[in-house]
Amino acid sequence: MATSFVEQGGGRIAYEVHGQGPLVVLSHGMGEDRRSYRHLIPLLVDAGYRVASVDVRGHGDSSAGWPTYAPTEVGGDLLAVVRDLGGGPATLVGNSSSAAAVVFAATDAPELVNGIVLVGAFVAQPNNPFLRLAQAVVLRSPRLFGLFHRTLFPVHRPADDAAYRRAMVAALRRPGRMAAVRGVVVPVEPHWTAQAPQVRQPVLVLMGAKDPDFRDPAGEARAARRLFEVAEARMISDSGHYPHADRPEAMAAELVEFLAVTNRA
Repeated sequence: MATSFVEQGGGRIAYEVHGQGPLVVLSHGMGEDRRSYRHLIPLLVDAGYRVASVDVRGHGDSSAGWPTYAPTEVGGDLLAVVRDLGGGPATLVGNSSSAAAVVFAATDAPELVNGIVLVGAFVAQPNNPFLRLAQAVVLRSPRLFGLFHRTLFPVHRPADDAAYRRAMVAALRRPGRMAAVRGVVVPVEPHWTAQAPQVRQPVLVLMGAKDPDFRDPAGEARAARRLFEVAEARMISDSGHYPHADRPEAMAAELVEFLAVTNRA
């Protein structure tokens, strides 16, 4: 599938589009790229949706060297893609660090967003000093990030997982890429949790039941749900931090049910 680009604030954002129908925009987490959704996209296309998978700024084929990678700006990038594709409205899906971005997008341009999905969202910043130190080390080495990434699949692993990770690590060795990885998780204000009560669209919170990034994944999902006016939380069993990769059929089933609501006339 051909890569498209949209100019945005002195850089460019890469994305690719599959299928026809109501628009769904997918945004990946730190260190990955739009191929993170490679197993989910065909399922959504088969269900009748037009799916745009985006490379977050500084990742994949999007340009590097941005002055900021804050979720407000990433959310603006997603809105730029929606506008480039005719203005939607679109349902935005954000995994991990991108979960914050879809919250800001929903409040910044509500006319372009008919619903948001947060996958593996972090309600609170990690407060364990050891974990913060470990994160700082991992986020300076493509190889160590690749090793860490592998731990986020505690049960199931895609058949092409090793090949995907090799390509991901190679991409992270390009100039400016690890700076972008660190940039998307820099603490900023306002935090997305302060913005969440302003969201008026339907919200779905999805969480892998065995996501190793959380001591209590179900509790984290409930905490995220309570921040919104209208939201539902669903757990995906036997899944880690990337349910769209390790249990794509289960995630697609949850998304298709939610999309029927967000695209109701």
